[in-house]
Amino acid sequence: MSSRKSRITRRTFVKTAAAATAAPALFHIVPRHCLAQSGQTPPSETLGAALIGCGGRSRGTLGEASKGHTVQLLAECDVKFVGSADNKKKYTDYRLVLERKDIDIVAIATPPHWHALIAIAAMEAGKDVLCEKPMTRSLGEGRAVVDASKRFGRVFQIGTFGRFGSSRDKNKILTHKIMRSGLLKDCKGVHVKSGGLKVKEWSGRPHIKPVNPPPYLDWDMYCGPSPLKPFVGERFGGAHRKYWDYEGGGMSDMGQHHFDPVQWEWGKDDTSPVEIEAYAPPAHPECTGMWGWVTLKYADGFTIVMTSEEWGDKYDGPRGRGIGLSDLSEEDQKKINSMPDPEPLLSFAEAVKQRKLAGGHPEAAHRAACILHLANLAIRTGRKLKYDPVAEKFIGDEEANRMAYHPMRAPFHL
Repeated sequence: MSSRKSRITRRTFVKTAAAATAAPALFHIVPRHCLAQSGQTPPSETLGAALIGCGGRSRGTLGEASKGHTVQLLAECDVKFVGSADNKKKYTDYRLVLERKDIDIVAIATPPHWHALIAIAAMEAGKDVLCEKPMTRSLGEGRAVVDASKRFGRVFQIGTFGRFGSSRDKNKILTHKIMRSGLLKDCKGVHVKSGGLKVKEWSGRPHIKPVNPPPYLDWDMYCGPSPLKPFVGERFGGAHRKYWDYEGGGMSDMGQHHFDPVQWEWGKDDTSPVEIEAYAPPAHPECTGMWGWVTLKYADGFTIVMTSEEWGDKYDGPRGRGIGLSDLSEEDQKKINSMPDPEPLLSFAEAVKQRKLAGGHPEAAHRAACILHLANLAIRTGRKLKYDPVAEKFIGDEEANRMAYHPMRAPFHL
């Protein structure tokens, strides 16, 4: 693909960063497949789908986007299709895919450094989106996706579904109700996740000798909004997780699976931790590395603890602790018992049909990804961080703020 074709206009993306009004009022744009007018497809029939990013996770992501629908895959797009793309069914430039009026839903399975830009462009083009985890590469990118979904009135679901199981568990429903009630003023709850974050597996190796990229790969477009670095094999494929340019190690690879259901259970879909502290060796500026543990404390006292079980001394801090009605006064217990259960979470398919928020909607998905971004930033800076979850800025730490809102390589911009 030529450099001229790879340009993305600033106009396309910059307007999506502005905050919009509340989401429910914005779901007024009716897609063509929801209209039974002449020449258009009613919702009982086939939806046109596009898959952008055709690596190892692609078919799973497409499958999740297709559940509950009759779907015809009309387009596949990947930067590794150089020499084989026909711009009819097979593409290297996702913008050509999004121009098609017969595409209703888009499944995104690229590395995370492309998630925000493609999701925003797809929603602007009137498509509904199911995006692979982690939602984004950074804090700033996540907020831009949330704002875009509101601005364009599109359905967005992240590709992890543990919260749906939590929302049907009676004990977790009780925790959710207690936390969302606001009656528990001093939360003693602690959630400990031990291991399972693939820390060593996705730790990078600095100073690998560069080689020429394979002829089937558009390396410039692969890097996209990230810095254009010399090609090494581990920057491409699943090993991209080893580089901060594209993802955030095993933390980002696995973390949204682990913490998205925890976030729903503990009623944190609209906020983030305020204090983050990590135990880790000095981080490499380009490659992900080892770490021992991270603690993330919310304003009400609830704490998430991650322990890698792969490096350093064992974690010896607060142990896991749930909450229950016994943590409340008798009067408040009665209030909880009289509360209705939360509304069932909508699948991607039901959200598309009803034009409502999906269970893993953008704000919830963004806040779940923030857990991972905050933990990684504590590891990378090597210091305790204080965070304002409303302003989404670090307090008194401009270096951390620059890392959370990093620039994108021209001409790729939010």
